[in-house]
Amino acid sequence: MARVTVEDCLKAVPSRFRLIRLTIERVKQLREGAEPLINADNKEIVLALREIAQGAVTPENIKDLVKREKPSTPYEISEILKQKSLNP
Repeated sequence: MARVTVEDCLKAVPSRFRLIRLTIERVKQLREGAEPLINADNKEIVLALREIAQGAVTPENIKDLVKREKPSTPYEISEILKQKSLNP
């Protein structure tokens, strides 16, 4: 896959400051378990920038991408782990 550049992202988000804020927010979501919107095998920061460059993440939809509430019971955690082991 080609490298993602800041210039690619600035086409989608014209302000560098907004781009930084958007990227930070998306990285936090990914680290908390949000599903990636594109297929890429990168660290969260690169994945977030790729999503922004492709237009999948925008300042308008970032709040809608928040992962649902974290599992709190051992049963919920075991169900998530089962699903992940069945769908590698």
